[in-house]
Amino acid sequence: MMKSGSALLTIFLGVVAFNVSAADFDGSKPLLCATIEAHTCDLGVACSRSLPEDIGAPKFLSLDFAKKVIVGPVRTTPMLNVNQDPKQIVIEGMELGYGWTLVLDSGDGSMTLMIVNNANAYVLFGNCTTR
Repeated sequence: MMKSGSALLTIFLGVVAFNVSAADFDGSKPLLCATIEAHTCDLGVACSRSLPEDIGAPKFLSLDFAKKVIVGPVRTTPMLNVNQDPKQIVIEGMELGYGWTLVLDSGDGSMTLMIVNNANAYVLFGNCTTR
């Protein structure tokens, strides 16, 4: 009896945690995002995998949907375009001659950030949480 009660409690807590966290990634709350993995791609060369700090990318980014900005340790850049569907939020902008697109999963807060210009592409993966 103890095992099944414990299992039910675990399942219940998992469902409650999922429902609470899913609402956190709908663009209504500021988020803190950590970059975890980076890929650098150049024309004619296979992409290479590294850590974000190896390519000069910030470890943390703050997404402020109310102010429509992304704040890093050095710069603040405006969100020029924000589109949302039930599964994700797509944010676009430009900075230092690069265009960028950040896609935030509305369910679990995972993110993918692409930073591109006419010669280079950087893809970063990470996770976000509420601040």
